[in-house]
Amino acid sequence: METRIWHKFYDYNVPLEVRFPRMPVPQFLHVSAAQFPHKACTSFYGSDLTFRQVRSQVLRMANALLKMGVKKGDRVGLALPNCPQYVIAYYAALSVGAIVVNMNPIYTANELKFMMENSGLETLFTFDMVLGTMRPLAKELQLKNVIVTKVTDYINGFGVSDAKSLELEEGWHHFSELIEKTTDEKLPRVSISADDPALIQYTGGTTGLPKGAVLTHYNLVAGAMIGDFWGSPIGVFNDRAKRKILGAIPYFHIYANTYAMNIAVYSGATQVLVPRFDLEEFMGLLGSVDEIFYFPTVPTMITAIINHPKAEELKIGERIKLLSSGGAPMPVELIQKVKDVGIFFTEGWGMSETSSVGISNPVLVNKVGAIGVPVIGTDVRLVDIEEGKTDVKQGEPGEIIIKGPTVMKEYWNNPEETANQLRDGWLYTGDIGQMDEDGYIYIVDRKKDMIIAGGFNIYPREVDEVLYQHPKVAEGVTVGIPDPYRGETVKAYIVLKPGQTATEQEIIDFCKTKLAAYKVPKIVEFRDSLPKSAVGKILRKILRDEEIAKAKK
Repeated sequence: METRIWHKFYDYNVPLEVRFPRMPVPQFLHVSAAQFPHKACTSFYGSDLTFRQVRSQVLRMANALLKMGVKKGDRVGLALPNCPQYVIAYYAALSVGAIVVNMNPIYTANELKFMMENSGLETLFTFDMVLGTMRPLAKELQLKNVIVTKVTDYINGFGVSDAKSLELEEGWHHFSELIEKTTDEKLPRVSISADDPALIQYTGGTTGLPKGAVLTHYNLVAGAMIGDFWGSPIGVFNDRAKRKILGAIPYFHIYANTYAMNIAVYSGATQVLVPRFDLEEFMGLLGSVDEIFYFPTVPTMITAIINHPKAEELKIGERIKLLSSGGAPMPVELIQKVKDVGIFFTEGWGMSETSSVGISNPVLVNKVGAIGVPVIGTDVRLVDIEEGKTDVKQGEPGEIIIKGPTVMKEYWNNPEETANQLRDGWLYTGDIGQMDEDGYIYIVDRKKDMIIAGGFNIYPREVDEVLYQHPKVAEGVTVGIPDPYRGETVKAYIVLKPGQTATEQEIIDFCKTKLAAYKVPKIVEFRDSLPKSAVGKILRKILRDEEIAKAKK
């Protein structure tokens, strides 16, 4: 790739180009297990597993999967929180050439069913607390292999559950029992190429249905390595033998998958695993860890931590060396607070379709308000919004299109959407940005109306469709409105059918039965009518602009 204007702003020891190894993702684990055999790979509520122990369990689980008949190219679902079992299942599935399907375990049955059916997965890893949802789904979809764990099985002193205590169905497997009885630790004799699919990451679609972004081993290897190189201005001072990374955002989300788990395994860092973000519990955890080299996070978490009464007492500026923020823009005031405390940070932009990697602020030369510059080996153009063919003039808004080593292969079983968004190797992102004279990019608006609340992506159309299912609702539309804590929050505007009355709580409770908690509207406003275009389309933008104007008053 030729030199670009933004290259001169890269931090001093970040390379412009890297020849990424054409290897499968599990090679990260084998390298780190050879270099740091006795170092903790995972740390979970004070219980540690070394790199060598994790490698051993990954190989046992991989050989168990082969015995079950899991073949190269088969899809394996992971519906687990952040825990050692997630890491083991992920690397085991990839070791046999299977494709991991990431799923949020707190999704509703409908949401999970779509992903399971669409991906055609036949093997599922899940855990005790969501069996109420998973049992009927596994039966209905006739899944061949279901492997269940209890999250506390990997915490010393809690004892280990078994198939009987979890009342598992006939033919289902218990995670720990499977590893215990599989003694084979040979490397699976499966040929895996860098271009083979490794992960299906579901993301919102223009049709309202999620699309499965297919990421290859090469995409994921490049993503983790780029992230590690990007942090090198701080990393150069940090001893890899002691390095710790905080895994607090969910691993089923591509951001944490790349920037927490895969970076940690690649760089030989201990992953301090947090299965759920409870603020008081989290502050206690921070107090028990001497130092964290890197903490990938979202603005909601940063706000909560930096403003916590214990923040000063814990001297968090001495404990956390580097944090990265994604998922939503960081308010200027928050950036200043982080800098005042003495924590280095980088803020960036990525998508499921780019392995969460794409544009990022250099650690030492970041511009407040910008999402940064294109990362190593990545090219970005801003093109006209209508046709998407002509580059706009510098400073003018245009659709961000991106090309690079982390850009997905395709959408799973969706050639139409693939052709729509991937053209001549360029991914059309649907985000509108502006580029300044230095190559720094600023997000202006979203072509799509996605809401980002607390780092989670919410697709309004999905929520709208649930609103319309309510028997009293004539019209409903969902909008992301500014929220100082979550970045944005979900607000629903509703027109009731003639003669009907309803309360805000009634609508919220209805949505709770059909949507994951973070997608449920937090505010409901009833109106006599909604703003519409000449062709009768509800104008979401007008409603959002009203809320932004209100927030500024």
